[in-house]
Amino acid sequence: MSKRSNDILFQLIHSLEKAEKRHFKLFIKRNSANENLKIIQLFDAMDKMEEYDEAKLLKRLPAVQKVQLSNLKAHLYKQVLASLRLLKSADSLDLQLNEQFDYAHILYKKGLFLQSLKILEKTKELAKANQKMTFLAQAIALEKRIESLHITRSMQDRAESLSAEALEVSTHIDMVTRLSNLAIQLYSWYIKHGHTRDEEDEAAIKTFMQTHLPGNASAQQGFYEKLYLYQSFTWYSFIRQDWVMYYRYTQKWVNLFEEQPLMKRVETGHYIKGLHNLLNALFDLRHHQKLDDAIKRLETFAQTERVQENDNFRVQSFLYVVQAKINTHFLKGTFKEGLLLIPHIEEKLKENAVFIDPHRVMVLDYKIASLYFGSGDFDTCIDYLQKIINDDVGLRYDLQCYARLQHLLAHYELGNYELVEYLSRSVYRFMAKMKNLTLLEEEILKFLRRSFSLSPDKIKKELQVFLQRIKKFERNRLQTRVFVYLDIVSWVESKVYQRPLAEIIHKKYLADLVRREHRMIAAKNSGSL
Repeated sequence: MSKRSNDILFQLIHSLEKAEKRHFKLFIKRNSANENLKIIQLFDAMDKMEEYDEAKLLKRLPAVQKVQLSNLKAHLYKQVLASLRLLKSADSLDLQLNEQFDYAHILYKKGLFLQSLKILEKTKELAKANQKMTFLAQAIALEKRIESLHITRSMQDRAESLSAEALEVSTHIDMVTRLSNLAIQLYSWYIKHGHTRDEEDEAAIKTFMQTHLPGNASAQQGFYEKLYLYQSFTWYSFIRQDWVMYYRYTQKWVNLFEEQPLMKRVETGHYIKGLHNLLNALFDLRHHQKLDDAIKRLETFAQTERVQENDNFRVQSFLYVVQAKINTHFLKGTFKEGLLLIPHIEEKLKENAVFIDPHRVMVLDYKIASLYFGSGDFDTCIDYLQKIINDDVGLRYDLQCYARLQHLLAHYELGNYELVEYLSRSVYRFMAKMKNLTLLEEEILKFLRRSFSLSPDKIKKELQVFLQRIKKFERNRLQTRVFVYLDIVSWVESKVYQRPLAEIIHKKYLADLVRREHRMIAAKNSGSL
């Protein structure tokens, strides 16, 4: 069932759980005015609809005229939000702080200044304990207004202490703002462009980082300053494909929460995101055991009450866990086992469509397509890649490019050589237009076009030459971006040795385990562990 409607009220109603719907009915029936009875009817009608259709909606509501519908929907929207605010206030620190600030402001307006100051003091203590500086600034601003406009008999030494407190908070807020701006701008750059494509991209991202990173950022001790600093370096190193640096800062990000466990509840989304990036870093570095351990860690946290009772956190953790599990199958070459995950993934994507953004769907479609490619089911692989190719969402042009490249390889595997010849030119033009064409990708496209005219006895020799040529690119960081999306070396090896791709990758996985075990034994014997 598709719930991806543009109607915001429809989206909100279909995001509600049973308990939230039940609470809304109790909340709204506290007043039995005719208008409220109408919005309950509107609520029920929209709740039962699979897709939003205004004409069908009006037929189900004979008492509502078309001219009334817009205002009625706006009223219902506000009432649903009010119900949710009341229901969720105990679970959200931000809502609790806002509520206390609202109470203080009401008391101030009533002229009950001492009562207002008393609530503000408690609000400030709660904000300080959880490092919520923006709320602290709001509370201090109201406190200063009360003290400066009214005689409260609490003014002795308050001017100096309030001024010092306000300056300290504003300094924190300024640094957090600058670092959070840097982090989100770097993340936005990645969402739009993917990894650095050439020396020009590399120079641009370095200059941007140097220009926007505050000079004293590394000396900051506050939780949020550290969080956004680590996030900034996480995105910076990820964009540049510096996997060791990427791992280092994702680990710092997660460790920050382990050092201050209270913040796991305050900033749950950031903690889940940190674990997700740690999983990606371990995948990029091929740390199999650590990756398995980190997946279990995220799965355990995903089952906590804090995550399960929040739709956003629940869906977010689900997406990150399944992506990581698919990645383990890529590492091990166990593609067919990975296919067993797909029915559950599809069911959850459908069930939670309203919560999932197009970017996440695109990433999962590509990963599922790669599972089918590795399993040898090229037709189904093409079906999933077509979703990406045909869906122009204006995001991840890098993923758009590599979806086309894998699509080309799938047709090559199916023996659709006439189509491959046409597609190779199309892919070349698209990647060149997107400035996503490296020397390695050019080599891949040249080989595919050249292979059409080769006889079966010559193709193997040509594959061997091609394999040696592309292996040279593994040492050039700016030329290896394709390896993040396609294990092209293993694919060519499967052709050279005439073995299934899954078998080639699994042998590499086993060999890597042996090497790591030998290194562990050597390190233990040398006393370095």
